[in-house]
Amino acid sequence: MRFWKYHGIGNDFVVIDNRSGKADVSEGFVKRICDRNFGVGADGILYITEADNADIGMKVMNADGSEAEMCGNGIRCVAKHAYDLGIVKKERFDVRTLAGILSVRMIPDGLIEVDMGAPVLNCSDIPMNADGRFIDSEVIADSIKIKCTAVSMGNPHLVTFDDLTEDMKKRLGPILESHPLFPKRTNVEFADVTDGKINVKVYERGAAWTLACGTGACATAVAAALKKLIPYGVPVDVELPGGLLKITVAEDLSSVTMAGPAELVYEGNIISK
Repeated sequence: MRFWKYHGIGNDFVVIDNRSGKADVSEGFVKRICDRNFGVGADGILYITEADNADIGMKVMNADGSEAEMCGNGIRCVAKHAYDLGIVKKERFDVRTLAGILSVRMIPDGLIEVDMGAPVLNCSDIPMNADGRFIDSEVIADSIKIKCTAVSMGNPHLVTFDDLTEDMKKRLGPILESHPLFPKRTNVEFADVTDGKINVKVYERGAAWTLACGTGACATAVAAALKKLIPYGVPVDVELPGGLLKITVAEDLSSVTMAGPAELVYEGNIISK
Protein backbone atom coordinates (compact mmCIF):
# COMPACT_ATOMS: atom_id res chain seq x y z
CA MET A 1 0.00 0.00 0.00
CA ARG A 2 1.49 3.32 -1.06
CA PHE A 3 1.74 6.08 1.54
CA TRP A 4 3.11 9.58 1.90
CA LYS A 5 4.61 11.04 5.08
CA TYR A 6 3.82 14.71 5.76
CA HIS A 7 4.16 17.13 8.62
CA GLY A 8 2.52 20.41 9.52
CA ILE A 9 5.01 22.27 11.75
CA GLY A 10 6.07 18.98 13.32
CA ASN A 11 2.63 17.38 13.64
CA ASP A 12 3.34 14.35 11.44
CA PHE A 13 1.00 12.08 9.50
CA VAL A 14 0.83 9.16 7.16
CA VAL A 15 -1.38 10.08 4.19
CA ILE A 16 -3.16 7.28 2.33
CA ASP A 17 -5.32 7.74 -0.76
CA ASN A 18 -8.44 5.73 0.02
CA ARG A 19 -10.77 7.01 -2.69
CA SER A 20 -11.17 3.37 -3.72
CA GLY A 21 -12.44 2.50 -0.22
CA LYS A 22 -10.12 -0.53 -0.05
CA ALA A 23 -7.51 0.69 2.46
CA ASP A 24 -7.24 -0.82 5.94
CA VAL A 25 -8.73 1.63 8.45
CA SER A 26 -8.82 -0.73 11.43
CA GLU A 27 -7.58 0.26 14.89
CA GLY A 28 -4.87 -2.40 14.78
CA PHE A 29 -3.52 -1.21 11.43
CA VAL A 30 -3.47 2.43 12.55
CA LYS A 31 -1.63 1.60 15.77
CA ARG A 32 0.94 -0.52 13.92
CA ILE A 33 1.68 2.10 11.27
CA CYS A 34 1.86 4.99 13.74
CA ASP A 35 4.19 3.13 16.12
CA ARG A 36 7.49 5.03 16.10
CA ASN A 37 9.60 1.96 16.83
CA PHE A 38 7.93 -0.78 14.79
CA GLY A 39 5.98 1.19 12.18
CA VAL A 40 6.31 4.28 10.01
CA GLY A 41 5.75 6.53 13.01
CA ALA A 42 3.18 9.32 13.07
CA ASP A 43 0.69 11.26 15.17
CA GLY A 44 -2.05 9.77 13.00
CA ILE A 45 -3.19 8.55 9.58
CA LEU A 46 -5.06 10.79 7.16
CA TYR A 47 -7.18 8.96 4.60
CA ILE A 48 -8.25 10.85 1.47
CA THR A 49 -11.74 9.73 0.48
CA GLU A 50 -14.46 10.46 -2.02
CA ALA A 51 -16.99 12.98 -0.69
CA ASP A 52 -20.48 14.18 -1.46
CA ASN A 53 -20.78 17.94 -2.03
CA ALA A 54 -17.01 18.44 -1.61
CA ASP A 55 -13.92 17.95 -3.76
CA ILE A 56 -12.39 15.35 -1.44
CA GLY A 57 -12.97 13.88 2.01
CA MET A 58 -10.58 13.42 4.94
CA LYS A 59 -10.79 10.67 7.56
CA VAL A 60 -8.58 11.32 10.60
CA MET A 61 -7.32 8.43 12.73
CA ASN A 62 -5.27 9.16 15.85
CA ALA A 63 -2.18 7.16 16.74
CA ASP A 64 -4.16 5.23 19.38
CA GLY A 65 -6.62 4.00 16.74
CA SER A 66 -9.44 6.39 17.66
CA GLU A 67 -11.10 8.59 15.05
CA ALA A 68 -11.00 12.38 15.32
CA GLU A 69 -13.57 14.76 13.93
CA MET A 70 -10.98 17.18 12.52
CA CYS A 71 -7.28 17.97 12.40
CA GLY A 72 -6.04 21.44 11.54
CA ASN A 73 -2.47 20.50 10.62
CA GLY A 74 -3.77 17.37 8.95
CA ILE A 75 -6.15 19.18 6.61
CA ARG A 76 -3.26 21.33 5.34
CA CYS A 77 -1.23 18.17 4.64
CA VAL A 78 -4.16 16.58 2.81
CA ALA A 79 -4.76 19.79 0.85
CA LYS A 80 -1.12 20.01 -0.24
CA HIS A 81 -1.08 16.36 -1.25
CA ALA A 82 -4.31 16.61 -3.22
CA TYR A 83 -3.18 19.78 -4.99
CA ASP A 84 0.40 18.72 -5.75
CA LEU A 85 -0.66 15.31 -7.10
CA GLY A 86 -3.50 16.72 -9.17
CA ILE A 87 -6.30 15.05 -7.23
CA VAL A 88 -7.82 18.52 -7.25
CA LYS A 89 -6.87 21.00 -9.95
CA LYS A 90 -7.86 24.33 -8.41
CA GLU A 91 -6.36 26.58 -5.75
CA ARG A 92 -9.58 26.81 -3.74
CA PHE A 93 -11.44 23.64 -2.89
CA ASP A 94 -13.58 21.98 -0.23
CA VAL A 95 -12.72 19.11 2.09
CA ARG A 96 -15.38 17.11 3.87
CA THR A 97 -14.57 16.11 7.47
CA LEU A 98 -16.60 14.79 10.37
CA ALA A 99 -16.71 18.41 11.54
CA GLY A 100 -18.30 19.51 8.25
CA ILE A 101 -17.09 20.83 4.91
CA LEU A 102 -14.12 23.20 5.18
CA SER A 103 -12.72 25.49 2.50
CA VAL A 104 -8.98 25.55 1.79
CA ARG A 105 -6.88 27.89 -0.35
CA MET A 106 -3.36 27.41 -1.66
CA ILE A 107 -1.54 30.71 -1.01
CA PRO A 108 1.23 31.79 -3.45
CA ASP A 109 3.89 31.99 -0.70
CA GLY A 110 3.55 28.25 -0.07
CA LEU A 111 1.21 28.47 2.90
CA ILE A 112 -2.22 26.87 3.03
CA GLU A 113 -5.17 28.83 4.37
CA VAL A 114 -8.15 27.06 5.91
CA ASP A 115 -11.48 28.52 6.89
CA MET A 116 -12.00 26.51 10.05
CA GLY A 117 -15.59 27.65 10.51
CA ALA A 118 -17.18 29.12 13.60
CA PRO A 119 -15.98 28.09 17.06
CA VAL A 120 -18.50 26.22 19.20
CA LEU A 121 -18.86 27.54 22.76
CA ASN A 122 -22.07 25.91 23.93
CA CYS A 123 -21.08 23.14 26.36
CA SER A 124 -23.61 20.57 25.16
CA ASP A 125 -22.25 20.89 21.61
CA ILE A 126 -18.56 20.66 22.50
CA PRO A 127 -19.55 18.15 24.07
CA MET A 128 -19.11 18.85 27.76
CA ASN A 129 -20.97 17.90 30.90
CA ALA A 130 -21.88 21.45 31.82
CA ASP A 131 -24.45 24.11 30.95
CA GLY A 132 -24.10 27.31 28.93
CA ARG A 133 -20.59 28.42 28.06
CA PHE A 134 -17.42 27.46 29.90
CA ILE A 135 -15.28 30.61 29.70
CA ASP A 136 -12.49 31.30 32.19
CA SER A 137 -14.18 28.86 34.56
CA GLU A 138 -12.68 26.68 37.26
CA VAL A 139 -11.59 23.09 36.72
CA ILE A 140 -10.13 20.91 39.47
CA ALA A 141 -7.60 18.28 38.39
CA ASP A 142 -5.16 16.40 40.64
CA SER A 143 -6.32 18.71 43.47
CA ILE A 144 -5.18 21.74 41.45
CA LYS A 145 -7.64 24.53 40.60
CA ILE A 146 -7.14 26.15 37.23
CA LYS A 147 -9.13 28.60 35.10
CA CYS A 148 -10.03 27.22 31.65
CA THR A 149 -12.08 27.96 28.55
CA ALA A 150 -13.73 25.20 26.52
CA VAL A 151 -13.96 25.56 22.74
CA SER A 152 -14.79 23.16 19.93
CA MET A 153 -13.22 23.63 16.50
CA GLY A 154 -14.95 20.49 15.27
CA ASN A 155 -13.19 18.67 18.11
CA PRO A 156 -13.10 19.57 21.82
CA HIS A 157 -10.43 21.75 23.45
CA LEU A 158 -9.75 22.96 26.96
CA VAL A 159 -7.50 26.03 27.12
CA THR A 160 -5.79 27.52 30.15
CA PHE A 161 -3.65 30.65 30.44
CA ASP A 162 -2.77 29.99 34.08
CA ASP A 163 0.89 30.30 35.07
CA LEU A 164 1.87 26.66 35.54
CA THR A 165 5.27 25.03 35.86
CA GLU A 166 6.39 22.56 33.20
CA ASP A 167 6.06 19.73 35.72
CA MET A 168 2.48 20.75 36.46
CA LYS A 169 1.67 20.80 32.72
CA LYS A 170 3.13 17.33 32.28
CA ARG A 171 1.01 16.04 35.16
CA LEU A 172 -2.18 17.81 34.15
CA GLY A 173 -2.15 17.10 30.41
CA PRO A 174 -3.29 13.46 30.53
CA ILE A 175 -5.53 14.08 33.54
CA LEU A 176 -7.43 16.90 31.83
CA GLU A 177 -7.68 14.93 28.57
CA SER A 178 -9.83 12.36 30.37
CA HIS A 179 -11.56 14.74 32.79
CA PRO A 180 -15.17 13.72 33.63
CA LEU A 181 -16.37 17.04 32.20
CA PHE A 182 -15.63 15.68 28.71
CA PRO A 183 -17.58 12.55 27.70
CA LYS A 184 -15.48 12.15 24.54
CA ARG A 185 -12.21 13.33 26.12
CA THR A 186 -10.58 16.59 25.09
CA ASN A 187 -7.45 18.19 23.71
CA VAL A 188 -5.65 20.36 26.27
CA GLU A 189 -3.83 23.65 25.59
CA PHE A 190 -1.42 25.34 28.02
CA ALA A 191 -0.88 28.89 26.75
CA ASP A 192 0.44 32.36 27.47
CA VAL A 193 0.39 35.63 25.55
CA THR A 194 3.57 37.71 25.25
CA ASP A 195 3.80 40.89 23.15
CA GLY A 196 0.70 39.91 21.21
CA LYS A 197 1.99 36.43 20.34
CA ILE A 198 0.39 33.28 21.74
CA ASN A 199 2.68 30.50 22.91
CA VAL A 200 1.00 27.13 23.37
CA LYS A 201 1.78 23.51 24.17
CA VAL A 202 -0.80 20.85 23.39
CA TYR A 203 -1.67 17.51 24.91
CA GLU A 204 -3.69 15.98 22.10
CA ARG A 205 -6.56 13.60 22.59
CA GLY A 206 -5.41 10.21 21.32
CA ALA A 207 -1.84 11.33 20.53
CA ALA A 208 -0.41 12.76 23.82
CA TRP A 209 2.13 15.61 23.55
CA THR A 210 2.61 16.77 19.96
CA LEU A 211 4.74 19.44 18.33
CA ALA A 212 1.69 21.21 16.95
CA CYS A 213 -2.11 21.16 16.77
CA GLY A 214 -3.94 23.31 14.23
CA THR A 215 -7.37 23.13 15.83
CA GLY A 216 -5.65 23.70 19.17
CA ALA A 217 -4.04 26.88 17.87
CA CYS A 218 -7.46 28.06 16.66
CA ALA A 219 -9.20 27.19 19.93
CA THR A 220 -6.47 28.95 21.92
CA ALA A 221 -6.79 32.09 19.79
CA VAL A 222 -10.56 32.09 20.36
CA ALA A 223 -10.05 31.71 24.12
CA ALA A 224 -7.46 34.52 24.09
CA ALA A 225 -9.80 36.82 22.17
CA LEU A 226 -12.63 36.10 24.60
CA LYS A 227 -10.29 37.08 27.45
CA LYS A 228 -9.28 40.24 25.50
CA LEU A 229 -5.66 39.10 25.37
CA ILE A 230 -5.53 39.48 21.58
CA PRO A 231 -7.57 41.53 19.08
CA TYR A 232 -10.29 40.19 16.83
CA GLY A 233 -10.11 40.44 13.06
CA VAL A 234 -6.33 40.46 12.55
CA PRO A 235 -3.84 37.60 12.06
CA VAL A 236 -2.15 36.63 15.31
CA ASP A 237 1.01 34.54 15.57
CA VAL A 238 0.53 31.31 17.47
CA GLU A 239 3.85 29.66 18.32
CA LEU A 240 3.85 25.92 18.96
CA PRO A 241 6.90 23.74 19.67
CA GLY A 242 7.04 22.77 15.97
CA GLY A 243 6.55 26.19 14.43
CA LEU A 244 4.24 29.10 13.72
CA LEU A 245 0.63 29.40 12.57
CA LYS A 246 -1.29 32.61 11.84
CA ILE A 247 -4.83 32.60 13.27
CA THR A 248 -7.55 35.20 12.68
CA VAL A 249 -10.67 35.21 14.85
CA ALA A 250 -13.64 37.09 13.36
CA GLU A 251 -15.07 39.72 15.68
CA ASP A 252 -18.54 38.16 15.49
CA LEU A 253 -17.04 34.67 16.01
CA SER A 254 -18.47 33.62 12.64
CA SER A 255 -15.18 32.10 11.53
CA VAL A 256 -11.60 31.30 12.44
CA THR A 257 -8.96 31.33 9.70
CA MET A 258 -5.73 29.36 9.95
CA ALA A 259 -2.69 29.78 7.69
CA GLY A 260 0.41 27.63 7.85
CA PRO A 261 2.75 25.28 5.98
CA ALA A 262 2.62 21.57 5.14
CA GLU A 263 5.60 19.59 3.91
CA LEU A 264 6.10 16.23 2.23
CA VAL A 265 8.82 14.26 4.02
CA TYR A 266 8.95 11.05 1.96
CA GLU A 267 6.83 8.36 0.35
CA GLY A 268 6.95 4.58 0.47
CA ASN A 269 5.04 1.32 0.51
CA ILE A 270 3.48 -0.48 3.46
CA ILE A 271 3.89 -4.26 3.35
CA SER A 272 0.77 -6.09 4.47
CA LYS A 273 1.06 -8.54 7.36
